[in-house]
Amino acid sequence: MKKLIAVITVALPLAFSARAQWIVYDPTSNMTQILDEAENMAEFVSMVDNQVQQIQTLSDQLSEFKNYESVFGNPSQVALTTVAPLESDLQQVEPGQNPGNLATNADGNTALTFNNSGIYSTVGASFQTPGGQTVQRPADQYKQYSAIINTSSNYVVVANNAMQRRTAIKNQIAQTAQQLQAATTDAEVQKLHAVLTGLNADLASTDDELNQATSSVLVQDVQNRNDQQKQVQALTEQQNAGFEEAVSNYTAKFKLLNAPTTFPTQ
Repeated sequence: MKKLIAVITVALPLAFSARAQWIVYDPTSNMTQILDEAENMAEFVSMVDNQVQQIQTLSDQLSEFKNYESVFGNPSQVALTTVAPLESDLQQVEPGQNPGNLATNADGNTALTFNNSGIYSTVGASFQTPGGQTVQRPADQYKQYSAIINTSSNYVVVANNAMQRRTAIKNQIAQTAQQLQAATTDAEVQKLHAVLTGLNADLASTDDELNQATSSVLVQDVQNRNDQQKQVQALTEQQNAGFEEAVSNYTAKFKLLNAPTTFPTQ
């Protein structure tokens, strides 16, 4: 009995151990797992393919952007050498003076001593009569001539300044045209066109300044001629009035005979 119990005690663990190592195979469940795994694998492959396509699309877009930049360029990186001189010239104060100031600053003494570096003869502030008497000229009556001198001198200053500026601006236009010919991007071309427009406008402004200075001289000359004619008319009126007064006084003093003169017969 004791031996039987010992044998059963040894056999039971062995039996349970052998039963635990048995594998249960279910074909339906196994097929379902295989199909699920295949479906997951297909979805993963599709996801990877989509990612590859997205990467390719981004790569194409990057290439397109690079191509765009190579053709059109980056405006912020385009630096032009003719912009600074143009800006500096546009900010300069115009050399011409205000026409009103030119007339206001007219001084008759200037007209009496002005000879334009020896081109004209000096009138002088005084003169001597044949009898040796020194007569001072009325300087105020020469202001109109001083106004013409001021406007003419202003024209010379503006003309000299315009000539120098025109030479510099034309050189800048030539440089900009060369840069435009060598331009490789659309951004550079657009900026160069803008600079050329500004340079042409600046060149035209020098002509306007010169025309304004010329107009000042012409206007002052017209005013002087008008004043001269006014003075002549005023003097003529005075002379006529004086002549009429003299005739009237003469007539009052010396009566004309209105009866025939009779001579004695004896």
